[in-house]
Amino acid sequence: MKITPLLPLLLMGAALAGCATSGSGPVDVTRFHRADQAAFAPGSYTIDAASPYSPQGLEGAVWTQAVARELDRLGFARENGSRASYSVKVTQSRGMIDPALRGRRSPVSVGVGGSTGSYGSGVGLGIGIDLSGPPKPRIGNDLSVQILRNSDKAVMWEGRASTTVKQGTPAAEPSAVAAKMAEALFRGFPGESGKSIRVGQ
Repeated sequence: MKITPLLPLLLMGAALAGCATSGSGPVDVTRFHRADQAAFAPGSYTIDAASPYSPQGLEGAVWTQAVARELDRLGFARENGSRASYSVKVTQSRGMIDPALRGRRSPVSVGVGGSTGSYGSGVGLGIGIDLSGPPKPRIGNDLSVQILRNSDKAVMWEGRASTTVKQGTPAAEPSAVAAKMAEALFRGFPGESGKSIRVGQ
């Protein structure tokens, strides 16, 4: 009895199972920046308390810390004083995407700096084989960051990232999502202005 033909199927099944259990999709990123990048050198920055949420909140802290790690890696330095070169504004929202809504985000959105409404279908949604029953709802995540020059309040750089994760998986934990999205957002900083890229696929 020959069993060799079964091996590729088993390997494919294992690969699909790994994708299904990870619960994580790619991150879609778009960045914009000023043409005079020569004047945009790394410097000190603060997380602006005038953002749409309090950076000291538990949920907000997860996201601001993820953004701060990436900025520090790029040579910026976070400080609490008023003499910082830049102000950084961070906005984040999370919303349920119920399969029954055919890819649209639930009207109920949770998170900091959040907004409600429809979530673009087809963003980070893959097709796979799931033998565990009806698909679990996914969580749509949006992250926006602005870097403003304090000397003249000019927006030097801004970026937006979005991804979906499967509810109830380790990838859906706020700390995991924040780290993944911040890394994708600042990858290849400052990036090509106006160009959308997909990270993690």
